[in-house]
Amino acid sequence: MTVSVNLTVNGKPVSVSVDPRTLLVQLIRENLQLTGTHVGCDTAQCGACTIHLNGRAVKACSMLAVQANGAAVTTIEGLAQGSDGKMHPLQEAFRDCHGLQCGFCTPGMVMSACQLLADNPKPSEAEIRAGLEGNICRCTGYHNIVRAVQQAAAAA
Repeated sequence: MTVSVNLTVNGKPVSVSVDPRTLLVQLIRENLQLTGTHVGCDTAQCGACTIHLNGRAVKACSMLAVQANGAAVTTIEGLAQGSDGKMHPLQEAFRDCHGLQCGFCTPGMVMSACQLLADNPKPSEAEIRAGLEGNICRCTGYHNIVRAVQQAAAAA
């Protein structure tokens, strides 16, 4: 048995038939081939699967695709601006400040940081660290990630 899920993904309408047990992250990665959204822990602990659902950061491994029916989804691929694919200011800041090493956590970190800056455009270092608590990085030690968020906030 399959069910139809209708979404707007990165500004484009999408209709997909999936098994009702399909996770949203699986729909994004496997059905839509948007592999920037990563699967890290499958338990909503690491934040690698963070996307925006109706403008709010959510962990796509923690919800079924059918729960997102009718929603607007933005993935890391959807943050690029304009037809020339110009990177989002946070993506540029992560690159400029070397806020990544292996890059596995980076899409989720960027998506969470976007939400943080939308809610608090000028966060302190402590607020940035608290805002990114749901995202785990095993490489960087977080210092450069915090610097990247500070740079993006200062540029806004």
